[in-house]
Amino acid sequence: MQYPDNTFISTKDLMFTGVLNDIKKSQRALQPVFEALTNAFEAIKIKANSENDYKGEITITINLSDTTAGDFKEFKSLSIQDNGVGFNEIEFNRFNVFKDFTKGYKNLGSGRIQYVHYFDNTEFKSIFLDNGKYYERSFIVSKDSKYLDKNAIVFHKHCKITDIQKTGTKVTFNSLLENSYIYSTLTEEKLKEFILERYIHYFCYNTTSLPDIKIKYYEQGELKGDTNITKSDIPTVDKKDTVSIQYSKIPDIGSKLEKIDKREDFTIDAFKISKDLLKANDLKFVSKGEVIEDTNISLSSLANNDEVEGYKYLFLVSGNYIDSRDTNLRGVLNIPSKDTFAKNTNIFYNEEVLLEDIEQSVNEKISTMYPEIEEVKKNHIEQLEKLKKMFLLDDETAKDIKISINDSESKILEKFYEAEAKKTANIDASIKSSIDKLDSLDTTSEDYQELLKAEVEKLVSAIPLQNKTSLTHYVARRKLVLDLFQKILDKKLIVQNNDSSAYDEALIHNLLFQQQSKDPETSDLWIINEDFIYFKGSSEKQLSKLEIDGKRVFKNEFTTEEENYLRSLGENRKIKRPDVLLFPEEGKCIILELKAPDVNVSEHLTQIDFYAFLIRNFTEEEFQITTFYGYLIGEGIEANDVLGRVSRYEHSYHLDYFFRPSENVHGVGGREKGSIYSEVIKYSTLLERARIRNRIFIEKLNN
Repeated sequence: MQYPDNTFISTKDLMFTGVLNDIKKSQRALQPVFEALTNAFEAIKIKANSENDYKGEITITINLSDTTAGDFKEFKSLSIQDNGVGFNEIEFNRFNVFKDFTKGYKNLGSGRIQYVHYFDNTEFKSIFLDNGKYYERSFIVSKDSKYLDKNAIVFHKHCKITDIQKTGTKVTFNSLLENSYIYSTLTEEKLKEFILERYIHYFCYNTTSLPDIKIKYYEQGELKGDTNITKSDIPTVDKKDTVSIQYSKIPDIGSKLEKIDKREDFTIDAFKISKDLLKANDLKFVSKGEVIEDTNISLSSLANNDEVEGYKYLFLVSGNYIDSRDTNLRGVLNIPSKDTFAKNTNIFYNEEVLLEDIEQSVNEKISTMYPEIEEVKKNHIEQLEKLKKMFLLDDETAKDIKISINDSESKILEKFYEAEAKKTANIDASIKSSIDKLDSLDTTSEDYQELLKAEVEKLVSAIPLQNKTSLTHYVARRKLVLDLFQKILDKKLIVQNNDSSAYDEALIHNLLFQQQSKDPETSDLWIINEDFIYFKGSSEKQLSKLEIDGKRVFKNEFTTEEENYLRSLGENRKIKRPDVLLFPEEGKCIILELKAPDVNVSEHLTQIDFYAFLIRNFTEEEFQITTFYGYLIGEGIEANDVLGRVSRYEHSYHLDYFFRPSENVHGVGGREKGSIYSEVIKYSTLLERARIRNRIFIEKLNN
């Protein structure tokens, strides 16, 4: 035999400590049990294929003991015993190969990882037949340190000739590594329910070859209950029908797909199952008696959670064509989609039945088999139409996106808005193009108005009619944002009941530009200036971590003199956080500083100047920022306070803001001085300006 007795089975190709870290513990507590039970089913199937008059048997035994915690018991062990083919050399070798995708009843080798995640040890005792002799193999699976120290999770105890002449395997899970409610309250009836739910697809299709499955429950070594899973527990086929589907072929290289007269028949087995047993409606392929769980077709008439009079539906599709397209890889069928067939004709037959055609034909047949399902589909369509009407979603956009019957309302809206966002981007590009052409216009020329009108007409003709809905949403969203801004200023939001000034500032900050964000394009900085959303920038970013195009702006290393200054007076000036920094182009920086509505803004007039000083003098050489624009924004603005503290500010009475013409930004360490233009302005002033712009836009759209 290949594996010596009393040996840890290690591998040179991987480290199990890494594997255990990569493959996380399953959130489904009974996953190890299901892994072992699946192995038992497949071991029985292998033996059934080689022996006549053979009947598979599986016995599951639960062992718990009493505790002082009421209904909770102490889990001792759970065993699964089958009379399948046993762990012969081939199957044991597959068990020890991590992620073995070849067909065989030991799955991918990842199941044993769940064994060791949940249990202290899992013991295997197996009898198999080899060259006319019966052998007993015994091994243990664990992640105990003595195993991992040998880079192993399997200890092979022995493989020896035995007098027992009945093949099979007993897997015993011993001692939980962590307490589990599922295992501590597990009984024979509960486990039966779990197994029926987990294997309903398999049971429905394999009713005639179902093994005898017994479940026994022990407490303190005393049998307390037993049950069986029999044919009477398994739903029977409710309806059966066939569908004939045409083959497709590509006549010549570069030609389009075309249907041909050749056809293939597919059988649909329909099961109508209680919603308590079948958790989701489903459509699956069946190949050579095996349900393909990762089937690449779906139901178009029923969502996963739909039910009709307390029932859900399972449809299993089989046929000679599906069997012929099976592969050596578990759960993989070589049935092409239209796209893969057109692009990879060399790896498929010249004539194929395509996935899309199977899906469409099967779903059409299902609708005729169950008219009540077609009614459910109509309800989904009606709900979609209501959603489109409510949010002004246009039909043209609907044609551009693929909506699944399983999509939630929020997912449908997300798909619509993503599609409309692409259209909006195209509109913006057209607008930008027209704006660029304005450079050639002369407002003093006699034909200026005619030329301008011509450019406007070009722009309008470039905007397809279906994009008006997208523009409407664009404007409507802005209106909602402006209304929300007003509520914040009026302290009308429920979250403002704590009367915290700092929280009011955070609300405004996040409305304009989410804190810690670095994507102005998704912000609402247009409230301040329409151009701001098109610039690069960041929100509340620490200066020392500030980046432009992925490059660090602030220096990584400073001279001793610079370091001493930056940390002088008990401060660390490198961790200053301007509210918003924007970079419209090389050498320029916009600094926004936002204050809570009840803060006296004049007390912070030099804050932006100081940020400009730090950015001017302590950035990397490639970022020579010399021109700054500062905007100090709040609501508590008193004219005499502003002018009294910094006399260089001037009051623009008509536009209701204060501005300071160009002021020097002091340069140190040999750097030239820069300049800064500053404004001090109220939130309410910006809000009113933005409302006027949006109102004009709405009026134009309505016209």
